[in-house]
Order: sequence, then structure tokens, then C-alpha cells
Amino acid sequence: MSPIARRAPAGRAGRLRLRRSLATATRGADLLERKLRLLSDREHRARQAAREAERVWRERLADAETWLVRGVLLGGESALSASAPADRARVDVRWAVLMGVRHPAAVDWTDPVRTPAEPTAPNTALAHAETAYRAAVRAAAELAVHQTAADLLAAETGRTRQRVRALRRHWIPRLRDELAALELALEESEHEEAVRRRWAATRAGG
Repeated sequence: MSPIARRAPAGRAGRLRLRRSLATATRGADLLERKLRLLSDREHRARQAAREAERVWRERLADAETWLVRGVLLGGESALSASAPADRARVDVRWAVLMGVRHPAAVDWTDPVRTPAEPTAPNTALAHAETAYRAAVRAAAELAVHQTAADLLAAETGRTRQRVRALRRHWIPRLRDELAALELALEESEHEEAVRRRWAATRAGG
């Protein structure tokens, strides 16, 4: 017997309580299914964006490594370390909330700034490598955002699916069975009461 049924009083009051509980559970399942659809759709889009971001990241990383090898062959490793800017890139993640799930939605990227006093890349290949690596890191940040969003949304999707399953397969059928049993008991009780009244009226008339 469910907790609601144990708390519900007998008779018509119990029937009213069970009807309200059943309506609440059904409405809750409907709302959770709507949430589930929204979460699943957003997760699917995040997965697609992550796959595309990974493709872009791999391409740009390969391009950057190619230019780096060329640049080091032309100028040596000392040229590489000397041409690196002292400033660092900045990545700011913007967050969003969907159906109570907070997840990263986008990334803002700020390139490092080279001061006029700092040396530039000594050859064209290292200059191309610097540009390519910036693009690769930017793509990696995009990938991280989409992948993290997909994982967070997937976790909440799984929890929501379990709650819907519990309501649809267990809680709502149990409430319906309890309500049907109580209504049958009330019907039998009302029938017995009607028979007693007719019997009492017949005796009084006799």
C-alpha cells in the first residue's frame, strides 16, 4: 500500500484524497515528460555542436603543428621561445539555465596582446603557427563548452527519465488501483446501506 493510501482517511474523504493525489501525479508526469523532451533536444544539439567543434579543433591543431615544425626547422627552438608573447589568452564562459540545469552555453575568447617591445616571430612559418595555435585553443574551448553542456544535460535527462518511469509504471497505476478498490468498497457499502434502509422501511410499514 502506498504512503498516500496509508495517510488517506476511509470513505468519501479517502476517495477525494486519492483522486487529488492521482491528478497531481498525472500532472507531474506530464510536466516531467515536457522537461524530458526539452532536455533531450538541447542535449542532442550540444552533442552535435561538440562533434563539430572536435572536428574543427583537430583540423586546426594539425595545421598549427605543421607550421610549428616548419618554423622550428627554419629558426630553431630558440626562435620559438623568444617569439612567444608574455600575455596570456583569456577565456570567459557564459552560462545558461534550462529547466533548472545550469550549463555552459558559450565562450568568449580574448587573444593575448603582444606589446610593442616584444619581439615578433622571426619567420613566416612561426607567425602562421602562432595564429593557428590561437585558433586551435579557441576551438578547444568551444569543444569543452559543448561537451560539458551535453554531459550535464544528459545527467539531468537520466534523472528525469527515472522519475517519469517511476510515476508512469508504479506510482500512478498504484493510485488508480487503490482508488478503484476504494470506490468499489464505497459502492458496496452504499448498496448495503440502501438494502438496510429498505428492510427497515419494510419492517416499519409492516
